[in-house]
Order: sequence, then C-alpha cells, then structure tokens
Amino acid sequence: MQGLRLGVHRPEAYANGRPAETRWRFRFTVLVAGVTVLLISWGGFVTSIEAGMAVPDWPQTFGSWNPVNPIEGWWRSTPLLAEHGHRILGQVVGALTLALAGWTWWKDPRRWMRRLSGGALLLVIVQGVLGGLRVTENSLALAAVHACTAQVFFSLLVAMALFTSRPWIAPSFALARETPAGPSTAPAKRHTLVKLLLGTGVALYGQIVLGALLRHFGRGIGQTFALVHIGGAFVVTALVLASFVYAEKHFDHHAPLRRGAWTMAGAVFLQFALGLAAYLVLLNEMARSLRSTLQIGLTAGHLVVGALLMAATVATALLAVRAEAAPVGEGTTPTDASALRERA
Repeated sequence: MQGLRLGVHRPEAYANGRPAETRWRFRFTVLVAGVTVLLISWGGFVTSIEAGMAVPDWPQTFGSWNPVNPIEGWWRSTPLLAEHGHRILGQVVGALTLALAGWTWWKDPRRWMRRLSGGALLLVIVQGVLGGLRVTENSLALAAVHACTAQVFFSLLVAMALFTSRPWIAPSFALARETPAGPSTAPAKRHTLVKLLLGTGVALYGQIVLGALLRHFGRGIGQTFALVHIGGAFVVTALVLASFVYAEKHFDHHAPLRRGAWTMAGAVFLQFALGLAAYLVLLNEMARSLRSTLQIGLTAGHLVVGALLMAATVATALLAVRAEAAPVGEGTTPTDASALRERA
C-alpha cells in the first residue's frame, strides 16, 4: 500500500492529541451513521413489502410539496408509511450529511478529510436522485443500484468517524511491535493483512450486489444468482475468518485492529445465521403470495448486519493501512514505542 499515507503526518492542530471539537465531530458522525443504518433498514422494509411505488411521483408526493402531511392520513397505510417515511428519513440523512460536510470543511485541518466530506455530500445527493429516478422510471434496476450505493455511503461515514477517532489521531497508534524475527518482517505482515482485508471487502461487496438483485428482482432473476450468493457466503466467511486469525496471530499488540477483527468475526457469523434462516423461511413460504413478518424481519436484519460487516471490514482495512504507513522508526524509537504502548 505504498503511497497511501492517510493521517501519518498529523497536522499541527493534532500535535497534542484530539481536540474537543474533533471529539464532538466524531460523535456527530457516529450519529449520522446511526441514522443511516435506520434508513437502510427502512429501505429494506420498503423492498420486502414491495412498496417502492406506493408513492408514484417524485420529488413531490401525490402532487404535494408538504413532506409532513402530503395527503391526509398517509401514515395509516403501511405501504405509504413505508415509502414516504423512507423519503423523510432520507431527507434527514441528507441534512445531517450537509451539516457534517460543512463542519468538516470549517474545522478539519486535513485537506483530504475535507475532500472526503465533500464526497460524502455528493454521494448522498446522488443517492437521493437515484431513489427519485427509481420512482419516475419505475425501475427495479435503479432500485438495486440505489441499495448498493447506500452501502457505500454508510461505509464512507464509518470511515469518516474513524478518521476523527482517538485511535486514528493518537500518536501511539501506528507504532509497530518489535518481533524476535526483527522489525523488517513487520511491514510484510501488515501488507498481507491489508491484502486479506481488501479481498474480503471486494467479495463482501459482490455479495451485497447479489443480495440487492435477489431482493429486488426476486424469482425473476433466476436460481443461478441465488446459488452464487449462497456460495459467496462461504467465501466471505472464510476470508473474514482468515483475516481474523491473521490479525490475532500477528497483531495481538494492536488493540484497534483486534477490535475490528473481532467485530468482523462476530458480524459474519450473525450474518451467516440470518441468511440461512431467511433462506429456510423463504423455502417454507414459497407458495405464499405475501411475505410473512418473520421473513421480512430476517431479510431486513440480514441487510443491516451486511452493512455493518462491510463497514467493519472497511474500517479494519483502514486501520491496517494506518499501521502499515508509519512503522517504528518514523519519529520514534523502539523504546519510545514500547512506552507508548504501555500507556495506550
């Protein structure tokens, strides 16, 4: 990962650690990410009950610009509550992202971080337009793209939260551990972990795309995609476990990396269980015209945990890149590194 040096050269504003403003911005970013998880789960509910076209126009709602009460009693209809509620929640996420981008541009001294916040704002705008075009064009393909883009946006928010967190900014974060084999082996191990995590992320996003196609097109997409999705679940699980074992074996000194690896391992087991349960319920209810509450709940849970797993993988990969970028020797001595780790 040569050339990718996010946060290695900390600006002078962070020379003494993380200021209070950055702590509050971190909390706000976590809030935006949390609301985005709710939005993703709500979108999954809309898809599960096939309410994507419950409101047939956009950007208006039944010809009204009133977002709160476009038509009398709209909240009493489950499809309208699902679709219009999803729109309202999307507007909330858009407003929060605008505030976050403005805050970051105003306060963050890192140029790449300011650009990243601008990218998040652009992405949430694109996401809103995709959602609207899905309605105006009555397109399931755009609905699937909309779902996949939501996962990218959520992972980006998690990355932004990581970049304002204490472990990322703390000067002791990227220090490598001296090993009996010598410090020269550490970069190779970090590089291997980064490649493992990147491979996991690519495979996982492929699963997200397949899942979106299966949710939106249903049986019309063919059994081949379902079989590939099932096979992909085993591949992703194997890659996550390989990353977990490698991180535990070679980075037991690195608490943030280990937390990320443990989060990935826990999420992938939960994701596998939810996916298996959803598939078994689907087979049992194949003859039903409407999905049961259990199937809807399992599908939504599978969607949300998949988003969390993707975000955890992205965050852990970034932590590995951060560790790779500044080994012992860049401004510290092995003795300094040991002392800093003792205080961490």
